[in-house]
Amino acid sequence: MAQFFQIHPQNPQPRLIRRVVEILLDGGVIVYPTDSSYALGCQIGEKGAMERIRRLRRLDDKHNFTLVCRDLSEITSYAKIDNQGFRLLKVVTPGPYTLIYQATKQVPRRLLHPKRKTIGLRVPDNEICRALLAALDQPILSSTLILPGDDRPLTDPDDMRERLDHEVDVIIDGGFCGLEATTVVDMTQDAPVVLRVGKGDPRLFEE
Repeated sequence: MAQFFQIHPQNPQPRLIRRVVEILLDGGVIVYPTDSSYALGCQIGEKGAMERIRRLRRLDDKHNFTLVCRDLSEITSYAKIDNQGFRLLKVVTPGPYTLIYQATKQVPRRLLHPKRKTIGLRVPDNEICRALLAALDQPILSSTLILPGDDRPLTDPDDMRERLDHEVDVIIDGGFCGLEATTVVDMTQDAPVVLRVGKGDPRLFEE
């Protein structure tokens, strides 16, 4: 049975944040809010937890997970970014964008796109998410909380409890955080290529 934590969206309770981080470090799967929608998350090195998320969402082995990062310096540990790309990052982070980069050797091979060796990264503008990342001191491996048969993410914590009580280890009720997916941008080309328009403004990536 999942633990259920009501965490304040502007002033996250440190005790509850520490407890969630303990569960992540122990190989747990969590439901947590971001600045675009709720997400499923686990520790980056936990293969078993990642497979639980795959089974829960019925994802194949080609699905790209996202590394949710605390700040720009953390992104540069996992992605190859030039000076121009770094300047753009300063403009769009934190925010509801998933940015696809060539990965560094820090990224486990099983997380990479099998042919292109790329990884999706983001820095959300959400206080609960920021508190978790600061306490964890590493990215959270994440996937949007869209369950099989649904066409949009779950948003009601009571629904999450009913449908996920025996599937995850923690459900965080952090209030409503949105229904819209992130804007996804391929940053591996000479110029950014918007692959999906979501909550983030795609015009920020125009030359």
